[in-house]
Amino acid sequence: MTNEIKHHLTDALLMGYASGNLPEAFDLVVATHISLCDECRARLGSFEAVGGALIDEAADAVDVNDDALESTLRLIEGAPKDPIRIRDTAPEAETVFPEPLRDYVGGDLDAVRWRSIAGGVKQAVLPTSRDATVRLLAIPGGAAMPDHGHHGTELTLVLKGAFRDDDGLFARGDVEVANEDLHHTPIAEPGEVCICLAATDAPLRFKGILPRIAQRFIGI
Repeated sequence: MTNEIKHHLTDALLMGYASGNLPEAFDLVVATHISLCDECRARLGSFEAVGGALIDEAADAVDVNDDALESTLRLIEGAPKDPIRIRDTAPEAETVFPEPLRDYVGGDLDAVRWRSIAGGVKQAVLPTSRDATVRLLAIPGGAAMPDHGHHGTELTLVLKGAFRDDDGLFARGDVEVANEDLHHTPIAEPGEVCICLAATDAPLRFKGILPRIAQRFIGI
């Protein structure tokens, strides 16, 4: 089944994921989106194939030590397993959270330990490396997030419900890639709570004084 996803990941993000150069928080959002999106999963496969071919060409052109294979295998065996790299082979409809996110949360939506922040909005910050942060957001239907811009990159993946801003409507599986050029006020569509997975590599730039004060306590 092909999901009706209209907003996709950029080539730069997919190539960064394929090469292992993204922050852990971004890896989680990308892996979760890929598990829902046939198009981005296919594009990722193309990038991985190109990367593999380049590695093969480099290996043919470079002399290596006789013990290089054994050394590499020892490093691989000793490396920590990364659950984010495990991707579903097909989109899921039975659960809210796809497999990569379920592995991180320890279950589906009912396993999340929410914290109320303001205006009925709840969040749950997930533990990742310090180079970026990732959180689950639950926004009541019809509620608006504070007007804000970005000091860096923000990836927002919709898992349930939908929200709308100047870039259009974002529903389940859609991902919004925001940078310093985007200033917006996301509003959850009426009738259903909007559940999002959002990763940032820099603090948001809030316009209002109250959100700026609250920012120190909620860590966005």
